[in-house]
Amino acid sequence: MGDHTVRRIDETPLPPETGPWLLPEATADLVTQVPWLLPEFADDQGVLRLASHSFAVEADGLRIVVDTGIGNGKQRANPAWHQQRTAYEERLRAAGFAPESVDLVVLTHLHTDHVGWNTRAEGDGWVLMFPNARYLTSRTEWDHWAGAELDEPRQQMFRDFVHPVREAGLFDLLDVPDGGTDIAPGARLLPTPGHTPGQVAVELSSHGERAVVTGDSIHHPVQLAHPGICSCADLDPALAARTRHRLLDSLADTPALLLGTHFPPPTAGSVRRAGDAYRLVPAAPEQR
Repeated sequence: MGDHTVRRIDETPLPPETGPWLLPEATADLVTQVPWLLPEFADDQGVLRLASHSFAVEADGLRIVVDTGIGNGKQRANPAWHQQRTAYEERLRAAGFAPESVDLVVLTHLHTDHVGWNTRAEGDGWVLMFPNARYLTSRTEWDHWAGAELDEPRQQMFRDFVHPVREAGLFDLLDVPDGGTDIAPGARLLPTPGHTPGQVAVELSSHGERAVVTGDSIHHPVQLAHPGICSCADLDPALAARTRHRLLDSLADTPALLLGTHFPPPTAGSVRRAGDAYRLVPAAPEQR
């Protein structure tokens, strides 16, 4: 994309039961009435396909990882995330992104499946996966969770994934105004609240080309066909829906790519208007 290179670093497909739990309004009948979702984004029974992955970005000499997935060997309440054993680190290295070479780690928000590889197991504890990187998230996001009463599973998540980064002095909190904030040449954070108060998307631009990494402002392409569908994990569903409409409207009928944080392959595509909604046109293979 211009002078930028974006790689998807696969962690794991999410199990079939994820769709009905995460997006309960996306029923099988509704999904099968959207032909362009099949077969990549849903099967012929209307079961949604979802995935966990990171995006590794080379931008003007900087190496950026956007979201760090679920992580290995973590005690988690969600059985799909509990004690994972994936080849994520090997895939990251195979893509040329040795963890020690990464400059920035962007956390679109502080949910378990977006911060998991902030740390990795070493001995009886956790060490930083990206020891030479600055870890970025929005100040609004941090302030929300710092002031919330957390249940034990979320407290454990912060102990395992987030507090080690803060204790190492590598955690940066950024103010993200309506117009966004630059984090590197050709990379900026855009406010996309609703799923969480400080959730952000990541806009990449180079030589007139543009792409936007969704974070959880959009979980699945079915939310293009039905932008009002919200996640069970959205803290403010009405705001999440408005945010999604605004983001999709800004991308619709332009050459910009939408990069879905939980979209299965082909993952990237352009947004086209379809009546009062939208559709995703997957990027050609040479663009992936």
